[in-house]
Amino acid sequence: MVEIAHGATRAVITPNGAGLKSFEVGGVPYAETYDDEPPMGSGAVLVPWPNRTAGGRWSLDGRPQQLEITEPARGNAIHGLVRRVAWAVAEQAESSVTLEVPVSGPGWPVELRTTITYAVDDDGLTVTHAVRNVGTARTPFGVGTHPYPRAGTSETDETSLSLAATTVLPLDPETMNPSGPAVPVEGDTDFRVARLLEGVELDTPFGGCEPVDGVVRHVLRGPGGAVELWADPDFKWVQVYTPGDYPGRGRAVAVEPMTCPPDALNSGVDLLWVEPGGSWSGRWGLRPLG
Repeated sequence: MVEIAHGATRAVITPNGAGLKSFEVGGVPYAETYDDEPPMGSGAVLVPWPNRTAGGRWSLDGRPQQLEITEPARGNAIHGLVRRVAWAVAEQAESSVTLEVPVSGPGWPVELRTTITYAVDDDGLTVTHAVRNVGTARTPFGVGTHPYPRAGTSETDETSLSLAATTVLPLDPETMNPSGPAVPVEGDTDFRVARLLEGVELDTPFGGCEPVDGVVRHVLRGPGGAVELWADPDFKWVQVYTPGDYPGRGRAVAVEPMTCPPDALNSGVDLLWVEPGGSWSGRWGLRPLG
């Protein structure tokens, strides 16, 4: 494990998968943690696609590709290629760490290299992703991550979640892949304020995330604190997942910033593209609120 700290702000990152294991300020947790193996994708880094690719099949410039099926029950390739591999520590300081790993595998014909930098300061935690094309052809990709933010000492059932989203993407309940285009969130289904204390159960992608002053902002609030998950405008999507059996916690909520929706390698919706030798970077973070 790698620990970084700045004053009372502390985060722990696991080199296996480069995932966020914990984040706290003054001993107060603002992300769920775990003992051994990360449960339910906790803290995972999702590159070169977040969420699911239907059947593991997609095509690059007309050439069919077959990814490994990593969600056999639903027949999908899920959450990219790097969440279960060892990342190398490229740079480390007291308050920051950068890890890196190559991105390649069956069904992914253009090699990428990705880095992630975690840094803590007086404002909280900032996470910077970078992706570089080290192959010989252009390629699409997506980036996501799977944190479980926590409203301080609040129980999940006491919290409310405000999203920057303006659309919701319907899913086939059998495959969890899109069953139609995104539709506006409105009326009683306006999950821009999802009242988790009412027992809302979600495993749902929301889109059209609108930045305010150049930043997308999602906020989890409860009687024991509040935390903002902010992101750069490229993170136009967010998956919200509310499992009832997070180890040691019970009900929890994942708020997963994503640059594209489920099955984007097939739909093309909001895919990022990178040319040979080109690169992309984007940031998100967690900021405790007073």
